[in-house]
Amino acid sequence: MDSPPCGGITETEQLQLDAVRQGALPRLHSLAAGVDRDRDAFTASPTLPGSSGVMEEHVNRIKMFKRQMFGRAGLVRLGKRVLMS
Repeated sequence: MDSPPCGGITETEQLQLDAVRQGALPRLHSLAAGVDRDRDAFTASPTLPGSSGVMEEHVNRIKMFKRQMFGRAGLVRLGKRVLMS
């Protein structure tokens, strides 16, 4: 099996990152460099007990309000609607 014990980068993923680095697409080079820079966060995230589900729910609700009120109300009215819901 290819999965590491603590949610680290698998051998297959490492090979894919190496292939990206050798490829001709600079934007993907930046992605690979970002994964290298944030390797600790990348490998720890699947193993942490916390969840951002509640925060995501609030963010999605606020985005929905913003879309519904686009062009109709200012920031003050949007803030009141968020607080009243």
